[in-house]
Amino acid sequence: MDDEGQTSAAPQGNVAYQRLLEEVRAGRLNPGDRLRETELAERLGVSRTPIREAIRQLEADGIVTHVPRQGATVRSLDYAEVMELYEMRAVLEGTAARLAARAASDIEIEELFAMNIELERRGNTPEAFVLNRQFHGALLDAAKNRFLARSMASLHKALMILGPTTLTEAERAEKAVEEHYGVLEAIRARDGGLAEAAMRAHIEMAQRVRVRALRERDRTLDEI
Repeated sequence: MDDEGQTSAAPQGNVAYQRLLEEVRAGRLNPGDRLRETELAERLGVSRTPIREAIRQLEADGIVTHVPRQGATVRSLDYAEVMELYEMRAVLEGTAARLAARAASDIEIEELFAMNIELERRGNTPEAFVLNRQFHGALLDAAKNRFLARSMASLHKALMILGPTTLTEAERAEKAVEEHYGVLEAIRARDGGLAEAAMRAHIEMAQRVRVRALRERDRTLDEI
């Protein structure tokens, strides 16, 4: 009976984990928010056991921490951590672009161009935010390096704590598409060095937008 209960709870725990990850990514769960098992179980339509499993996994990912007298809480990143995350993202995604210039098939490159054209058409809509993640994921797949993919998966979970993408700003969304084209043109030319430099510049631009937003947030908090 216990084994059956554990077996049935495991898929529910994974579903709850994915749902909570999406809520963190979308900014519906923000740094400092408490994760109350009863409330989450009711909202997601599951028992407390899979919620508890999901929270444990989020804690293992470094997304959730336990705060005294509060319990499970979405982690907050300080300024130094944000800078370090983007520095590593520039390194890893720059490497992905360089490897893709060597390893990507012509079909994969064409698909990346098609995704960026669609991204340009959608502007700064929620659909564009999803497509942008898919674009970066497809470029990583084109690099064909499993160890790099694992490193990026870990980094992306940490980046989720920052909340919604920087593409919520219309100007940034437009610029990002232009930067993607620069990366893709270098990949199509099979110029690994140029592709890496273009991707690093793309990530550094996103970092600047993120830092500016953090400073605005801190200024607002100081005024309250």
